[in-house]
Amino acid sequence: MKMWKRKKKDCLQTKINTCEEGDSDLYVTLTSASKNPSTKATGLQSDLIFEELGRRIKEVGSQLVKKMNAVFQWDIVCGETIMAQWTLDLKTGSGEVYQGASRKPANTVFTLSDHDFMELALGKMKPQKAFLAGKVKVKGNVLLSHKLETLLREYVKL
Repeated sequence: MKMWKRKKKDCLQTKINTCEEGDSDLYVTLTSASKNPSTKATGLQSDLIFEELGRRIKEVGSQLVKKMNAVFQWDIVCGETIMAQWTLDLKTGSGEVYQGASRKPANTVFTLSDHDFMELALGKMKPQKAFLAGKVKVKGNVLLSHKLETLLREYVKL
């Protein structure tokens, strides 16, 4: 792991071994404007998506809480090992996204790899197809996941 200063921003370069067969090592550069980033960097690409989602939820979270009234958790895995957990709480207050397991019982828990999460987030893979192919495992209320997909597409443009 290397750390250096560039243009008054802290940069962290991390070598990541990907979980997909045939993929070579991957280098990711995470940049933080502050010395105390809001989340621990795990080096996963999905971290950046969840952090952006958190910023967007602050803008429209209260509208989503009224429509969803649910808590979602993502377990980002490599094989059988959970590499990161993220929670989207659309049940209390004006909603929030935070790193870690849900503080309340989650209505729906998604389990998938970082690569598959990125494919879904970038629109390269459809959620229903990923679910049917076994790339995404869902525990809890599956119907809420469809409603979440529709609302995120409407309110939160990533």
